[in-house]
Amino acid sequence: MYKSVFVWVWASLLSLAGCNSAAPPGPAADSATPAKAAAKPTVAYVTNGIASFWVIGAKGAEAAGREFGVNVEVRMPPKGVGDQKRMVQELLTQGIDGIAISPIDPDNQTDILNEAAAHSKLITQDSDAPHSNRLCYVGMDNYNAGRMCGQLVKEALGEAGGSVMLFVGRLEQLNARLRRQGLIDELMGREPDNTRYDAPGAEIKGEKYVVLDTRTDQFDFGKAKSLAQDAIARYPDLGCMVGLFAYNPPKCLEAIREAGKQGKIKLVAFDEDNDTLQGILDGDVFGTVVQNPYQYGYESVRILAGLARGDQSVLPQGGFMDISARKITKDNAAEFWQDLKRLTEPGGK
Repeated sequence: MYKSVFVWVWASLLSLAGCNSAAPPGPAADSATPAKAAAKPTVAYVTNGIASFWVIGAKGAEAAGREFGVNVEVRMPPKGVGDQKRMVQELLTQGIDGIAISPIDPDNQTDILNEAAAHSKLITQDSDAPHSNRLCYVGMDNYNAGRMCGQLVKEALGEAGGSVMLFVGRLEQLNARLRRQGLIDELMGREPDNTRYDAPGAEIKGEKYVVLDTRTDQFDFGKAKSLAQDAIARYPDLGCMVGLFAYNPPKCLEAIREAGKQGKIKLVAFDEDNDTLQGILDGDVFGTVVQNPYQYGYESVRILAGLARGDQSVLPQGGFMDISARKITKDNAAEFWQDLKRLTEPGGK
């Protein structure tokens, strides 16, 4: 009944991000450029890749643009850090009034982020870059969300425990590292510590649970599925698969179904991809931890609109707007999905 997420994403991108071409990179424009001089500010919503999650975020950004009287440009880099940097430079060349970005590799993007902050209003969303000169971060506490995901794994596997394999796009992103660590710490029964980091590549063993490894795919959807298939073949007693980015759980689900392992391998997810939600209703996905990408987009543009007009009061106290995560299971999936569809319909809010 539902189209594949890949088709849905690309169809949506034709309207949301089809105008990503722009002038070649160059020095940042000054206040005399047309974009700065225009009565209606222009702000940008820059994602860390292409996924259904970001289509929802773009809907929120565009809704806020209409409400707060700003033009919104959505940019979705398909090729990683270099592509994201190019897009930011293009936006600065245009004299953009504000940028809300999800940094792909914040530890190695400080220079471009600070350049953006020097010539525009820069905030981060979804994933933070706390050592940059960004004005605030809009998103959830990813470490706590990871612990919530670990709780779902515990519920899925029950008292007996079992082995767990993690799947994620990349670990350079701070949000990925934090949610992964929160999940591991929850399964290992550790006290909270968001500065801890278990490097991938070795098993992490606890009293009841073993985290076999973390597989990364660099936003390559085909590779995401093949990694899931390989894990199923390599570990006959695999107890649970966890997808930490929006597209990972559907790819894991495809691999599980093709292997005839529904019910034998539990699947726990992050985010609100259509296939994930349908999988929960079908009983093939135990549950998911959802963010609120619509609200990320909406609040990011609301803040940038205020900043573009000189209103500093729009900045959250402490530089962090916490948009909390929540668990979705079979008990509340239908209601959540209905609300999500309402938000993402044309003109929805």
